[in-house]
Amino acid sequence: MALLLFVAVIALVMVGYPVAFTLAGASLLFAFAGIVAGVFDAALLQAMNNRLYGILVNDTLIAVPLFIFMGVVMQRSRIAEHLLLALGDLFPRLHGGLGVAVILVGALFAASTGIVGATVVTLGLLSLPVMLARGYNTELSCGIVCASGTLGQIIPPSIVLILLGDVMSSAYLKAQLDQGMFAPKSVSVTDLFAGALLPGLTLVGVYLAYLLIVAWIKPEHFPISPVRHSRERGNPVQQTTAKPHLIRALFAPLFLIVAVLGTIFTGVATPTEAASVGAVGALALSIVQRELSARELGEIVRAATRMSCMVFMILIGASFFSLVFRGFGGDELVHQLLNQLPGGAVGAVAVVIALMFAMGFVLDFIEITLMVVPIVGPVLLAMGVDPVWLGVMIAITLQTSFLTPPFGFSLFYLRGVAPESVTTRQIYRGASPFIALQLVVLGLLALWPSLATWLPSQLF
Repeated sequence: MALLLFVAVIALVMVGYPVAFTLAGASLLFAFAGIVAGVFDAALLQAMNNRLYGILVNDTLIAVPLFIFMGVVMQRSRIAEHLLLALGDLFPRLHGGLGVAVILVGALFAASTGIVGATVVTLGLLSLPVMLARGYNTELSCGIVCASGTLGQIIPPSIVLILLGDVMSSAYLKAQLDQGMFAPKSVSVTDLFAGALLPGLTLVGVYLAYLLIVAWIKPEHFPISPVRHSRERGNPVQQTTAKPHLIRALFAPLFLIVAVLGTIFTGVATPTEAASVGAVGALALSIVQRELSARELGEIVRAATRMSCMVFMILIGASFFSLVFRGFGGDELVHQLLNQLPGGAVGAVAVVIALMFAMGFVLDFIEITLMVVPIVGPVLLAMGVDPVWLGVMIAITLQTSFLTPPFGFSLFYLRGVAPESVTTRQIYRGASPFIALQLVVLGLLALWPSLATWLPSQLF
């Protein structure tokens, strides 16, 4: 029954039913069928009240709507446009200079918003037409935009890291209690933020290195335009004013990065408190720069509310699913399956990572995080796997599947805003080398877990 429930949920989602209601509805139908058949204890459903209350009073999850609001403010204001123009002016005579600027903007926005879809759409609208107008290779331009936009999955303060941190904390606690450890250690969202920082920066470095190597080998793919980027926007900027222009453009994202990540890593604020600082800071910066009107602010609030409601509805549905799944003995089944795999913990982690990668073709990272991690997390952690390393491995895996054809969500986001002259085939082919680069970083993290565990051990 547990396996049938899992398959039924995946099938219904692929058909097109809303994920949140599919998780809750299918779970309740299976629970009622199990009660009638005498294979499910009806008393277990009473625990749902406590689960819902636990979601409502969870301080960590308050950071989700706050970071979403901050990200929407940054996306709707012209902060990204100013930053892209300024960074593009830094490399006027470098083959691939605009591509370097796009990757850096993607990294800075990842560290100040944490929302992947908004970043891909923003970069696609702002940078892709300019790169194509300069004669850049279409496929590589699409790959640069898609890959840069997905950096928000791994670079803090990522929404997926917040959800992963909350789920991983519960899984780590359960794994230790199941082993008879009644003075358990804890893992927090802050640990996961610190663990993901170096792998995220490594990924940015790998992207830049690949771009510069391709520009050196095939400079015709990234021609140097005699026209400055700022002139293309109809606003000539003299070389002497480039530095002040860059400083002004960098101020907003760097201010938010310091306000959010700086306060978290120094222990001044929790992720939830830092999220509130970031939300207020983004709003204040946009108002001071006069980039938002009252009407736009209303649209931002509505958009952030819709996204937050979606996340929490999926969270509630996933709570129903995990309760019913465990009621049918699904957690014991998963424990047996993973323990019987060859290779011990290494083999079990490899299978789970492969499963999540495959599920990423059809499910969003939020759904996978809330469906799969509560089931497999306690088993893997009980086998001695480090929780921070496992969380970062999962985050990079979900980021890779987010970029992988034919169902990668990042590809769909770009397809929706790309010019009609850009084909879907070109978007797919452009993303392929960056998928390989992400797999390389995933392999490096698997070989050297300290890439994720060193910084948390030093900070905390």
